[in-house]
Amino acid sequence: MAEFLLSVWHDEDYDAPADVDFDSEDIQRLHSQVGAFNEELQASGAWVFAGGLMPGSTATVVKNTDGEVSMTDGPYAESKEIMGGFWVIDVPDLDTALDWARKGSAACEGPVEVRPFQGG
Repeated sequence: MAEFLLSVWHDEDYDAPADVDFDSEDIQRLHSQVGAFNEELQASGAWVFAGGLMPGSTATVVKNTDGEVSMTDGPYAESKEIMGGFWVIDVPDLDTALDWARKGSAACEGPVEVRPFQGG
């Protein structure tokens, strides 16, 4: 078995939970789809861990260079794309990970990047 990171990407930063209308049809649909995907992943035994992330504007980048520590606000990558969440799965091979990513992408209606962990 090998572990893979399935990361969910958004084209731009998104609203903090306090600013989201959880009663909207779009949010309700996505919540239902991702919930069903999570249940299927857990039932299969491939689920290791998953989590949604707060907006990139809440990030702090910590950099230690030769004992000098600096901290800056915001995501590290200067990009319009932002990681919004992820799953860690344990599956037999890359093809199986790609199958799960296909389902995850459909559930969250966005791109999902698949990356193996080192040593797996």
